[in-house]
Amino acid sequence: MRRFLDKLYLVSGALAAIFTVGVLVAVTMSIVTRQLGVHIGGLNAYAGYSMAAAGFLALAHTFKSGEHIRVTLILSSLPAKGRMRLDLCALVIACIIAGNLCWFSFKLVLDSYAYNDISTSDDATPLWIPQISMAVGTLIFFIAILDETIRRYKGIPETIQSEEAHYE
Repeated sequence: MRRFLDKLYLVSGALAAIFTVGVLVAVTMSIVTRQLGVHIGGLNAYAGYSMAAAGFLALAHTFKSGEHIRVTLILSSLPAKGRMRLDLCALVIACIIAGNLCWFSFKLVLDSYAYNDISTSDDATPLWIPQISMAVGTLIFFIAILDETIRRYKGIPETIQSEEAHYE
């Protein structure tokens, strides 16, 4: 199971990187076609869809890599037992927030599909299609936080090193 989850986070990060390249391609094409006097409808919209996909799909990989911003001032001043309790409490709260975000992301996709919502841009893309990346990204993020919460509850230390260790 551990290998599957680690692979899931890695694949999610790789997809985020691919969508980041998609932003670059869409913006570059937009610039080049504008200079050539050619109009390709929806390039700006697809750059936005790719940017959103990259952001949401990167959440889990970034979290598991220890790259999310954390305020460690209070944690570092507590004894080990207090640090573990506060960290566990923060992870449980993060699970609740990420779970809600995941739930409402999937609800948004289903609602957009049910109401046939389409983009108001030139591309007229059904909105549920680009919204899938948000829903999947938040689901994988929720799984990553739940995974870390369970690991900490079992007493398994953080899988990544703290921010301070990166700079020492």
